[in-house]
Formats: sequence, structure tokens, C-alpha cells
Amino acid sequence: MPGPGYYMFGDEERKELLDVMEYGHLSRYGDPADKRFKQKVLTLEKEFAAYVGTKRAQATSGGTAALMCSFAALGIGPGDEVVVPCYMFVATLSSALQMGVIPVLAEIDESLTLDPDDLERKITARTKAVVAVHTLGNPCDMDRITAIAKKRGITVIEDACQAAGASYKGKKVGSFGRTAAFSLNIYKTITAGDGGIMVTDDDELYRRAFAFTDQGYDPGFSPRMGDSPIVGINLRMNELTGAVALAQLRKLDAIVQKLRARKKTLKEQIGELPNGVKYRRLNDPEECGTLMPLIFDDRKKAEKFAEGLDSCTLTRTGYHVYSNLTQVREQRAPSVFPCPFECPLYKGGAIDYNKAMPQSDDILSRTVNISVGVVDGGLGSGFGINILSSEEEIAIAANKIRESL
Repeated sequence: MPGPGYYMFGDEERKELLDVMEYGHLSRYGDPADKRFKQKVLTLEKEFAAYVGTKRAQATSGGTAALMCSFAALGIGPGDEVVVPCYMFVATLSSALQMGVIPVLAEIDESLTLDPDDLERKITARTKAVVAVHTLGNPCDMDRITAIAKKRGITVIEDACQAAGASYKGKKVGSFGRTAAFSLNIYKTITAGDGGIMVTDDDELYRRAFAFTDQGYDPGFSPRMGDSPIVGINLRMNELTGAVALAQLRKLDAIVQKLRARKKTLKEQIGELPNGVKYRRLNDPEECGTLMPLIFDDRKKAEKFAEGLDSCTLTRTGYHVYSNLTQVREQRAPSVFPCPFECPLYKGGAIDYNKAMPQSDDILSRTVNISVGVVDGGLGSGFGINILSSEEEIAIAANKIRESL
């Protein structure tokens, strides 16, 4: 059940991997004058920053690590609140909670991304940031989110883990916040199996992020002691992961173009939707095109449609829905997490993750995902097409969707 990057593996990835394996230099550190050191991670960081349109990129062990780097770099820690949408992936919450940060849930709208109106309602005196999650490859309404954040004096962090390659108003996602996080796991637009990248325009935030990924060291070709700004851990990326990610990055635009083309064909083959069914709202047409959510006007209709495809509504899609996060909702944050921080302000559970999100619950209960590039039953997109689907396969899927409709 992979994402589109998985289907596009080929000679390019093999070449980059063999380039590393020929000499066996697997660490991201090395002597730049040594020809055995291929600098795959360093090259990935430079090319990824250039692709997104930021000054800096920091490779990490995963998208969760990239989010943790964002909190660490920004100095957001124990007792600070961040607003996050209640439809995301659990990593958006767990990365915050592991840093002692308190995620405050907000509603989504029919774009399936953060509802700016509810964002404004959820900001308190303790709010330090909003995590704008570009869910299912659809950019958030960044105009409104950044305007609200500026007005209320909070920071914007982008969770672009599901949206590498998407754009908003002509700019790549990841270039709007003070930091942004991307994932390279098997379900994402491009993949190296695992891995992540944090991007920023701020040199000092980059230095802090680098220090956090490697025991407080300063950026460089080798571990360098300095006046460390932060206590770090080990979240480094190795050269093998960097090699695969580099080859995938160089295919990213081609991957997104293929996804958009196949989604367009699938829509054309389906034809006009019946009354009471619509596609989710796109905040920008330059989304990734990895998924095609259908929103019904009635929950029972959505459930019956999903049954016809051996699928489910988004309400039942595992760790993407706040109400399914048993490791969170059955407890009260943050004291249940193996985190060294204990915030007296929240002791006793002032934040209750069992509280219903009625607007989101309603939308999720009426929405069904169709795969275009992310084939994932856990995301409710076990049915549909993939990036390599032929015209005939697209026509067969479209016919099945029409029948179920």
C-alpha cells in the first residue's frame, strides 16, 4: 500500500545507491576532499531547499523528527500550546507531545484542512504556533492562516509531510511558515522508505535544528563542538537514505504532473457527479493530486457508496482522525507520555482530547477517499488507481465508482 514515489523507483535510485555503496561511506559526515564521500545528504538538503524556495533544509530520520526539530528550533516547549487540525496524522500530535507541547485541536472545513475560523477561536494567551497541515496533499488556506497568525502574534509551522510538490498561489508549500516539515516515508509523494526534511529561511533556526538532530553539534562536514544553542538527540539521516531521496526529489515535478493528469482523466471518465455528491474543496488547484475525496450530503449515502468499493468513510480511517487516537483520547496530555517534562498548568488534564469536534465529525462521516497515487486502506483509499494505471485501468475504476454512485 505505497505512495506514488514507490512506483517510480528505477535506475536513478539504483545509481545513487551504488554510488554510495561503491566506497561504503554511509555517514552524512565526511571530508569534502575525500572522493569516497559522496555527500548525498548534503546535496539533498541543498536541492530540497532550492526546490521549496527556502534558504535552508535539514535532513532528519523522519517527518515526525522534522516536526520535533521545528518545535525545538522555535523554542516551543513545555506548557506552550499549538493549534492543530483534528484530521491529520497522529505524528502531528505525538511530535508536539513528546516535546512537552500541548496540541489544541481545531475543526477542519470541506477542504479537509484546518478551518481558519476555528483556528482563531482556539488561540489563547498560551498559544505559540499553529501547525498548518496540508492534509492529503491539499494546501491549507495559507492567506487566512498567515493573516490570523500575524494578527494574533503566533508562529506558523507547516506540516507538509503529505504534500511535497504542492503549491499555493504560485509558491511551494513549505515556504510560508517559519519552519516546515516533510516526510519521505513509503506512503508519501516521494519516498526513501523513511526520512524527513525540515526547511526554514532563518539561519539561527537552522542552526538550532541541526543541533537538535545531532547532540548539539554545529552544522558542518563533521561533528563540531561549539557554543551549542540546544540539547540535541540523534535524528540524523544517513547517506543511503539521502541517495534514494535525492533521486526521488529530482523526479518530484514529474510525479506530481503524472498524478494530476491521471486524476483529471479519472474525473472525466466518471463524468458529472449526481446531486448530493461533490469533490472536496481545493484551496489551490496545484495540489498534489494523490487522492480524490468525495463528500456526500448524507452520511448513510457515503457509507453505502464506500461499501460498494469495499472501503470506508474517513471517520474510520485509523490514526488520521482524532477520535480514533486511543493513545491520546483515552488519556489526558501531557503527563501520560514518556516525556521528562511536567507542566503544572495542565496537571490533572486541562486539555480533554475526548471532546467532540462536531463540524469535523460531520464532514468526515460523509467523505470517502479514492486513490490516485496513495493506495492505503488505512487512509480509506484502498480503492482507486495508482500513478502507473493505464487508460483501461482508469476506465475500469471510473466505471466501478459510477456504479457505486
